[in-house]
Amino acid sequence: MTFASRHIGPDPDEQAHMLKAIGFPSLDALMDAAVPEVIRWTEALDLPAAASEEETIAELREIAARNVVATPMIGLGYHGTHTPAVIKRNVLENPSWYTAYTPYQPEISQGRLEALLNFQTMVTDLTGLTTANASMLDEGTAVAEAMTLARRSAKAKSEVYAVDSDTLPQTLSILRTRAEPLGIRIVLVDLDAGEPLPAEFFGLHLQYPGASGAVRDHASYIAAAHEAGALVTVAADLLALTLLRAPGEIGADIAAGTTQRFGVPLGFGGPHAGYLAVRAGLERSLPGRLVGVSKDADGAPAYRLALQTREQHIRREKATSNICTAQVLLAVMASMYAVYHGPDGLRRIAERTHEHALTIAGSLTAGGISVLHDAFFDTVTAVVPGRAADIVAAAASHGVDLRLVDADRVSVATDETTTAAHVETVLAAFGVPVAAAAACGAQPLGRTTDFLTHPVFRTHRSETSMLRYLRKLSDRDYALDRGMIPLGSCTMKLNATTEMEAVTWPEFADIHPYAPAARTQGYEHLVSQLEAWLAEITGYDAVSVQPNAGSQGELAGLLAIRGYHRSRGDLERNVCLIPSSAHGTNAASAVMAGMRVVVVACDADGNVDMTDLSAKIAAHRDALAAIMVTYPSTHGVYETSISDLCAAVHEAGGQVYVDGANLNALVGYAKPGKFGADVSHLNLHKTFCIPHGGGGPGVGPVAVRAHLADFLPGDPVLAGEHHAVSAAAHGSAGILPISWAYLRMMGPDGLAAATGAAVLTANYVASRLRDHYPVLYAGAGGLVAHECILDLRPITKATGVSVDDVAKRLIDYGFHAPTMSFPVAGTLMVEPTESEDLTELDRFCDAMIAIKEEIDQVAAGEWPAGDNPLANAPHTAAAVTADEWNHPYPRSIAGFPKGVDRTAKYWPPVRRIDGAYGDRNLVCSCPAPEAFED
Repeated sequence: MTFASRHIGPDPDEQAHMLKAIGFPSLDALMDAAVPEVIRWTEALDLPAAASEEETIAELREIAARNVVATPMIGLGYHGTHTPAVIKRNVLENPSWYTAYTPYQPEISQGRLEALLNFQTMVTDLTGLTTANASMLDEGTAVAEAMTLARRSAKAKSEVYAVDSDTLPQTLSILRTRAEPLGIRIVLVDLDAGEPLPAEFFGLHLQYPGASGAVRDHASYIAAAHEAGALVTVAADLLALTLLRAPGEIGADIAAGTTQRFGVPLGFGGPHAGYLAVRAGLERSLPGRLVGVSKDADGAPAYRLALQTREQHIRREKATSNICTAQVLLAVMASMYAVYHGPDGLRRIAERTHEHALTIAGSLTAGGISVLHDAFFDTVTAVVPGRAADIVAAAASHGVDLRLVDADRVSVATDETTTAAHVETVLAAFGVPVAAAAACGAQPLGRTTDFLTHPVFRTHRSETSMLRYLRKLSDRDYALDRGMIPLGSCTMKLNATTEMEAVTWPEFADIHPYAPAARTQGYEHLVSQLEAWLAEITGYDAVSVQPNAGSQGELAGLLAIRGYHRSRGDLERNVCLIPSSAHGTNAASAVMAGMRVVVVACDADGNVDMTDLSAKIAAHRDALAAIMVTYPSTHGVYETSISDLCAAVHEAGGQVYVDGANLNALVGYAKPGKFGADVSHLNLHKTFCIPHGGGGPGVGPVAVRAHLADFLPGDPVLAGEHHAVSAAAHGSAGILPISWAYLRMMGPDGLAAATGAAVLTANYVASRLRDHYPVLYAGAGGLVAHECILDLRPITKATGVSVDDVAKRLIDYGFHAPTMSFPVAGTLMVEPTESEDLTELDRFCDAMIAIKEEIDQVAAGEWPAGDNPLANAPHTAAAVTADEWNHPYPRSIAGFPKGVDRTAKYWPPVRRIDGAYGDRNLVCSCPAPEAFED
């Protein structure tokens, strides 16, 4: 069998059955009818022919061999770390964790929600602040979010943001990228020189320790900032905070950084879990996702995402951030690293790391070499006039990479993986012997408070205990390894094991993002090849994989448009047209790119209202910068007017941004870059098989036509005039082998076949369910694209049964619910994808039909409106086995509804969760064990 035949769920006989059910003789006939001729691409994709799984792994081995795994002592926020094998095998390589979706259905996400609560508790304990979110994309973007948080929350209303001159260079690059469109002015402050803070400023950013390694006492600067009405962010190294005073103890308002060195591989820059924490009073302004503790229908503690009204699809252009995701899989790894080691283990790792740095500093000093700072944690900067390049080269020749600061300075960073032999190699490169360790100059700033006091961090010392804890949590969750997750707009499909295999190879996992170019040739080859393939698939001329989420891809694309207009002197072009049906991140990204959002109406069929579009273009003609449209539309329809839309916007001088969220309905059949679009972001975690990982990681490459290519994001350290949207040049490079392998194994024919199968399965589901639930939007001939919207509003009006009731009842049937109430409130958006076979598709349709029969029983008065299987769903094993049962339906219907396999039943660990209670009583760190007692 070919890989494509394994990836695509329905076999030829099943496809023939589905085609007959919807009235088409062949898949070609269906696609001819569904895909508008005006966008249709009829030529074959110019990609390599499909390789077998074995051939693909062999090619990846050859590519990986071009990378050289050295000992990275470069630092700059990226450090060597040991991933405990029990975490590597049972989290990173475990489909129970990596194929899960964002925990929007919290009743079936309790395992990863607990892990994320552990993560939040770990961060708040170490930073000394009260609330942390469930992770950010990386340190640089976390710091940028801290800047905008400070701007909207500070008493001072200046446009100046003061930044420590010893900030990590990639962070500074991202700060500048994000500040410019918002009218924020970055002012650097040299703390070593005692430079004063600006006369007026709204925020202060401090690096702790600094990029040079310096550990400074920031108390006086923090006090001065507060006196000026400004908020203070400290970008802190969490491992250092096991030994150093916590930012919260000296008055920091916000802490930001990365958890990469807590067991997460380097991966040439990502993916890693950034963190963001705030003091009391700022928690409701915290961007991103926040896990909180609430209670279920029985009053038992239960976890959920808190304050979801901040989500971008609700707040749109009023959103304060476009971050709508997290780095869940990596945050889980980092939190479990803390669970595995506990506070004592983390402290020992930090002490050993620090001792190696002290030895290096003491030996250099004894050898007559000046060290820049007396107080440091893991990074020593040596002053070696005119010798820096030679020293770095000497160390590199022995397999150790140091940081060349400039011609006269070299930085050496130690970490968990540093050994005495590495220290000897470093010192030999400097030409000095090992001598006595230096005295610790940071002692006055030493930590005196305890941390990680919750029992979860002090219990699982044996591997047996750790293994069972991980298993217990994964058993509480529902992921693709259990069954279908039919989420509209989110494309939850097969993440094949062969695609995943290379991610943990050392040649990909253990490469520092700033390693010498000679050591990263394999990565550069893979990235350039993947970018070229994506350009061919989309019809664009250039692609950058730097954006490490779809939201960052949106921002990068809009910044390219902004840069293009400004290069032409069109400074007044700042209006972005966005259809009312669009993804909420579109509007938020436009605001972040310095644009003004103008909403375009949709017609009764869910298409962009061309009359309203013409009116909006006329009203804003001279200021029009762009339009952002999703294609196929967010309503799951191939709009026939897309080329006319593109032409109208171009005629007025604007650019066309096509959101690539729904590219799974286009690959092999249409190319946005050829039917009129200028820029798109893609979602490798949707169309191109990178797993969602419980809500992250993702990759959101940005693709552009030639005239925008010069405005793509650049290397954040060497960016020059280019902007940067992620902290590493290639973003989350460590997971790019997944999409590379998918494309290599599918080949051009397989990719087109996958698209056809995705459209077929969506239309089959729509056909089977149309008589039970109205399909809200359809295109020509009543066809949908790759997803369909089921309208429950008439049912709710007639019976009181809500979309939430149906979603929770689906859990009893063994399914994750489709997307609820987006893009239309009171609806379910279903995307079956190409990976589900006919048996699973029919199981889902049968469950939805059975639920409609239950709704009919409520409508007929056989069950009361407030006490029926839907209103009480989901049902736990504890609920259906309780001694008392006072409901008007039998326990068997509650726990084993029609069609459920009793031998493979998934039982949710909690009943329906009270979200409002959790928001009113915000608790975002681990509750005491007593909270879970009966």
